[in-house]
Amino acid sequence: MKKLSLLLTSLALLNASYAYAGPIEDQIKYRQSAYSFIGWNTNKIKSQLDKPETFSKEDVIAAANAIAAAANSGLGALYGPGTDQGEGWHKTRLKPEFFQKPEEAKKVAIAFNLEANEFAKVAETGDPVQIKAKFGKLTQSCKACHDSFREKDPK
Repeated sequence: MKKLSLLLTSLALLNASYAYAGPIEDQIKYRQSAYSFIGWNTNKIKSQLDKPETFSKEDVIAAANAIAAAANSGLGALYGPGTDQGEGWHKTRLKPEFFQKPEEAKKVAIAFNLEANEFAKVAETGDPVQIKAKFGKLTQSCKACHDSFREKDPK
């Protein structure tokens, strides 16, 4: 029942993705900020897993909860029409394919949301082996979106 509720919430958030969320530049800025925050927390978890001697259950839980909170915040509203062009803090890297393949975009967004929430639950166990396995699935959900809908990082 909990998974169904989460899925329905995710779908509702995604259906709101075309609601007005401010000027294009603001949507891009907010989106870039949210994903920078997610990246920062992801890196904190990775460093904990890469250096077992520094592993802190509390730090991993805090970072996992931050990622889940961002995933549940309604990020879909920041993908309004035209946000594949323009600048926020820097030029957007959203590919036009995001709008050309809305079902695929919805699929990867839901996968990320589900993985973020599942990861937060696993983090609560404090078991580095389980956390590492679930962290791999979380980062794969990020990669799936990047591979399909994000321009490569500028060099």
